[in-house]
Amino acid sequence: MTDATTHDTATMNTRTSGKVRVWDPLVRVFHWGLVAAFATAWLTADELQPVHEIAGYAVAGLVAFRLIWGLVGSRYARFAQFLKGPRDTLAYLGDMARGKERRYLGHNPAGAAMVVALLVTLSGTAFTGWLMAEPARVAMLPDLPQIVAPAWADDDGGEYGERGEEAVEELHEILANLMLLLAALHVGGVVLTSFRHRENLARAMVTGDKRAPGYGDIT
Repeated sequence: MTDATTHDTATMNTRTSGKVRVWDPLVRVFHWGLVAAFATAWLTADELQPVHEIAGYAVAGLVAFRLIWGLVGSRYARFAQFLKGPRDTLAYLGDMARGKERRYLGHNPAGAAMVVALLVTLSGTAFTGWLMAEPARVAMLPDLPQIVAPAWADDDGGEYGERGEEAVEELHEILANLMLLLAALHVGGVVLTSFRHRENLARAMVTGDKRAPGYGDIT
């Protein structure tokens, strides 16, 4: 099937149903899989360490997939389609504050910034968790103590190792808590945008379909 045929078919389906496919199946599986994996990791952090670690590896794998899919995936999954610069993002936030933001078929600039923040934070959380799984791995980061706390090492290196492990654990917890904050902001943004544009964005991430673009919408 040619691209022209695919486009014509999608256009015809949009006209008859009033909806358009935005999120492909892999994006949707990634999204809800990440929700499940992070929730599992959070809930098992202090009680079920083996399950916590498995969930952490699942998070890392999902993030790696999303980074690849953001380069080669479907249109609305690609970073090049939705990532905007700071000026556009701030302008959109200003429009939101005034209740005049335009509807985006894919990620809006604020949502795009949140995607980046979530992926970066999740990457850091998974990486520090991986370091914690084997204390010897901390030694692979000789610059970490200088970044987090400059005066750790003693003459025999023992305190260096202990403090390094403590610092990684503390950083891991900070990133995990930051993830909770970002997730809350993300949910709040989804609820607000759904209300403003009269469109259930959570359901769209289940079905993959959104309302067909109208006048003034950005596709």
